[in-house]
Amino acid sequence: MLYADNNLELMQRASREGFAIPAINTQGGNYDIIWACCKAAQEMRSPIILAHYVATGAYSGHDWFVQVARWCANKVDVPVSIHLDHGDSFETCMEMLKLGFTSLMIDGSTHPIEENAAMTNEVLRVAKCFGVPVEAEIGELLRLDNGVPMENKNIVDPDEVRHFLELCRPDTLAIGIGNAHGYYRGKPEIHLDVLEAVRRFTDIPLVLHGCTGMEESVVRDAIQLGVAKINFGTEIRYKYVQHYQEALEQMDHQGHSWKLSQAASDALAEDIKGIIRLSGSAGTV
Repeated sequence: MLYADNNLELMQRASREGFAIPAINTQGGNYDIIWACCKAAQEMRSPIILAHYVATGAYSGHDWFVQVARWCANKVDVPVSIHLDHGDSFETCMEMLKLGFTSLMIDGSTHPIEENAAMTNEVLRVAKCFGVPVEAEIGELLRLDNGVPMENKNIVDPDEVRHFLELCRPDTLAIGIGNAHGYYRGKPEIHLDVLEAVRRFTDIPLVLHGCTGMEESVVRDAIQLGVAKINFGTEIRYKYVQHYQEALEQMDHQGHSWKLSQAASDALAEDIKGIIRLSGSAGTV
């Protein structure tokens, strides 16, 4: 077991060597999804990040997610990180830190730069005492509902990123470059030129959110520009439900839900292997 107490060194290595670590949103501690992530990572010899969004923990509880993630991580010998995705406050980040998350994201991107930096610094001060890396975000991402933008926010100006980094120094940084959460309708306009400009003045590992539906060539180009973590959520949850439904319709399951879960998890693991290939992280551990 290589349950990663700190994934920062891996992220820095990924940024230097031109690969990224996949971060998969696990739908609030769903065992089928978490085990699919760990199984795929083990078979591909890749690090993996199990990401947890606060809203998805409403059903099972955040502590459940941590316990299931730890249990699955103990069954493999590749680095597995337990990550808070889009923590919205200092209090939320501290709650997850106490539960045993091994990396945190504080998302102050809806606030002015100075306030965002202050929020980030507050989390950094505590997290560093425990050796837990912190991801920040600048440039709020688009929110999509069936491909329709629900909130149209700006693509970040590199000068704003520079100013932000003068005020705080997160371990990793997500920036808005036209990416979005949800399924894109049509071809998204991803501004790789922003990544390129940011990379000229910082070597902080960068994070690309909203990879579902993004052209693979764009993701690969982003990785070559310093993106060290690629996030997948929407694709994972839809494919899991699709695989479960297919098993329900096609298998002689005789009401055994574990058979359906196993079939869905095994099929999803193959999807995650595809994400690992895309990230370039296969064979890196």
